[in-house]
Amino acid sequence: MKKVSYNILPATEEILKTMGEQIKLARLRRNLSVELVAARAGISRASLWKVEKGSPSVAIGIYAAVLHALNNMDKDLLLVAKDDIMGRKIQDLNLPVRKRAPRKDG
Repeated sequence: MKKVSYNILPATEEILKTMGEQIKLARLRRNLSVELVAARAGISRASLWKVEKGSPSVAIGIYAAVLHALNNMDKDLLLVAKDDIMGRKIQDLNLPVRKRAPRKDG
């Protein structure tokens, strides 16, 4: 099978690793086995292990299924890019400003 390569920056790889570790810790805190979470998510144990390692080859839908299997943690995905500070600044810079002539008193 051909190995797929991903063009992922090192900082993004670290984020995925951290996210995988946090998912694993959430599973362990709940005392849930790999088998149970994988079954709840409808995936294989190998896929869950990839999620817990933060593999970039795993589809985001699988990450969402695993988070849902951990007692509805998938709702946390709604926080992704919720407060887009940079995007709002760019948007504000591009807003047209209406210029009006000064009012004439009289």
